[in-house]
Amino acid sequence: MQLRLEYEKREREMLSQAATLASASAGRQYPEPECEVRTAFQRDRDRIIHSKSFRRLKSKTQVFIAPEGDHYRTRLTHTLEVAQIGRTVARALALNEDLVEAIALGHDLGHTPFGHAGETILQELTGHFRHNEQSLRVVDLLERHKPDFPGLNLTFEVRDGILCHTGAEMPKTLEGRVVRVCDRVAYINHDIDDAIRAGLITEGDLPAKAVGILGSTRSQRIDTMVKDLIYCSKGNTKICMSDEVQEATDMLRKFLFENVYIGSAAKTEETKVEMLLRMLYRYYLEHPKELMERLGLAQAPEGLPRSIADYIAGMTDSYAIGEFRRLFLPQGWSLD
Repeated sequence: MQLRLEYEKREREMLSQAATLASASAGRQYPEPECEVRTAFQRDRDRIIHSKSFRRLKSKTQVFIAPEGDHYRTRLTHTLEVAQIGRTVARALALNEDLVEAIALGHDLGHTPFGHAGETILQELTGHFRHNEQSLRVVDLLERHKPDFPGLNLTFEVRDGILCHTGAEMPKTLEGRVVRVCDRVAYINHDIDDAIRAGLITEGDLPAKAVGILGSTRSQRIDTMVKDLIYCSKGNTKICMSDEVQEATDMLRKFLFENVYIGSAAKTEETKVEMLLRMLYRYYLEHPKELMERLGLAQAPEGLPRSIADYIAGMTDSYAIGEFRRLFLPQGWSLD
C-alpha cells in the first residue's frame, strides 16, 4: 500500500468529523498525479517551505525595523510560532495538523519589507494592497514550482486559509480558522515580549485586568489562551475563546496598538521607510525596462504598477535598503 493511502486512512479513523480530510480536498487548479508518500496537504507544506518567498521571511520586519539585537522576531519566526501554536490546537481538537501547518507557514508570504509600514505605503501607492491577497498571489503566480504551470499549485483549502487568515471573510475550514486565531495569539504575545526587550514597555504597564485573567508572563498568557481556545472549541462548530479570555486578549491587542504599534519609539524609522519605498516605486515607474530586465520579463503582463508592487513586496528589508543605496546614493570611484 502507498504510504499516502495509509496516512489518508489514519485521518479518516482518527480525526474528528469536522476535520478536513486530505483525501476529500477540493483539489488543485492544475491537476497533478498524487504523491505516493505524502498527502495533498503535506505536499503543500513542503512546497511552501522550499519556496524562495519563505526563505526571505527571515529578513523581513515583524514590528521592529532593523533592531539592534539577535532575539527580536522576524516575519519568519512569527510564522513558525503561528505554526507551532496552530498544530497544538489542531491536535487537541482532532483537526488536520498538516493543513493547519501549511496554512500557517504560507499565511505571510506576501508581506512587504518593513512590516505593516511597508504594506501601508504600498497600499497608498497602488490604491489597493493587502498582504493576505499578496500571499495568495505569491503561491498562485509569483513562485514557480514547475515550468508547466504558474505558482505552487496548492490545494483549495490551503489557498483559502492563506487568503482568509485576516480580513472580513472567514476561512471555509476549521483548520483555517485555527490559524486565524493562532496568528493573533502569537503576535500579541511575542510583540509584548519584544517591546519589553526594547524597553518600550514593562510587564507592569500591561492592563491589570488582562494580566489577572491571562497571566503575568508570556508563557502563562499563551498557555491560558491556548487551553481556553481548545476547551471552548472542542465539540463546537466554531473556533473560539471564552468571553472572559477573548476580552482580555482584545485588551492586550488594544494596548499594543496604543503603546507600541502607533507612535512609539519603535516606529520612528517609518518616515524613512516611507521615503525609501516611495522613491523606489517612482524610480521603477520611470525605468520600466530596467525593472523588466530584473524580473526576466519582456513586458509587465498585468501592467507596470502591478509588477512594481510584486517586486517591492518580495524584497527583504536589507535588499530594499541595498536597492535604495545603489540607485540614489553616490558610489565610490577610482581609476584603479
